[in-house]
Amino acid sequence: MIIDEWDAPIREFKSNWQTKQDYLESLRMLFKNSGTTSRIFAAAYMTGILPIKKDGSQSAISDFREFSILDPGEYAEFTGFTEEEVHTLCDTYHMRFEDAKSWYDEYSFDTVHSVYNPYSIMSAMLTGKFKSYWKKTSAAEALLTYIDMDEDGLQEDIARLISGEEIDVDAEGFENDFETFKSRDDVLTLMIHLGYLTYTEEEHGKGTVRIPNMEIRLEFNRILRKGSHTELIRLIHESDHLLESTIQGDSEAVAQAIARVHDSNCAPQFYNNEQALRAVIRYAYLTCVDQYSRIEELPSGHEYADIIFIPKKRSFLPAMIIELKWNKTAAGAIAQIKERNYPAALKNFGSPLLLVGLNYDEKTKIHSCVIEKL
Repeated sequence: MIIDEWDAPIREFKSNWQTKQDYLESLRMLFKNSGTTSRIFAAAYMTGILPIKKDGSQSAISDFREFSILDPGEYAEFTGFTEEEVHTLCDTYHMRFEDAKSWYDEYSFDTVHSVYNPYSIMSAMLTGKFKSYWKKTSAAEALLTYIDMDEDGLQEDIARLISGEEIDVDAEGFENDFETFKSRDDVLTLMIHLGYLTYTEEEHGKGTVRIPNMEIRLEFNRILRKGSHTELIRLIHESDHLLESTIQGDSEAVAQAIARVHDSNCAPQFYNNEQALRAVIRYAYLTCVDQYSRIEELPSGHEYADIIFIPKKRSFLPAMIIELKWNKTAAGAIAQIKERNYPAALKNFGSPLLLVGLNYDEKTKIHSCVIEKL
């Protein structure tokens, strides 16, 4: 027997408890409780988004070998297109592999470190355009509901994910359905199964998650702008204003905005740390994903530029180089950008280039900023 999308009744009748129970009972009758399963079926193969539904602490159907997106085991290379397959497709359709990688890569497993979304890859190949095709899937609309739950501060975690951070998750307690959410870990685990997050296992069902690629980060950003989640909407508006202030060269407004984010999003024991400041910059400019590609530690000139924002092809915004300093000066950051010729990495961009120097003085607790336009 082959059952494709075995979990469709679990997903589509999520508010009808009796229908789901009847369906699970029918599966138990076929594969678990009849006593004649081995005489009726030589094999059974089931596919779906969700792992097998748990009934209490036990699986409702325990006679299957299960391979989920959390641990696909020997089937990891079949969860999507491999890098070699995408190379071949790009050659066939005369598309740039580097663009395909930045848009659709970064799903990763123990044995296969680059897995691509087949639907998005084929859509890009057939249309000749690299963009987000994820919004065309039905699961996208459900994401807004899960974020609105704001389980255990989930909305702040989503903002951190969009900014490029990894966050911890415990995937062990998820009950493999669309409505039993006891914590933010359950919602994050569902997002892994839906493909919005990629998971790196550490031990005993615990690990980290991150947004895998540009396509999914854009989708998160679009969805968040539609929602009613007060905290996230505030962060998005503040990030929009920060970008506007940066482009206008309002260094005082930029310094104040960075200070607000630094004060509200760093634990005291991590506040005086240069990596904390880098995380603050990612977090503060989280909505730049709409218009920019962000690159950190980009080789340029004679050294590595801290953070570079490269405008996307459709964007008319200037490229930006942000250099961070600790207990020094913002003007010194600008001087370093010039001395070490960081703008060389962006010489092929015709738009103006913004140089942004940011410094934090841990004695005075003051953030300072200098912005210059080339």
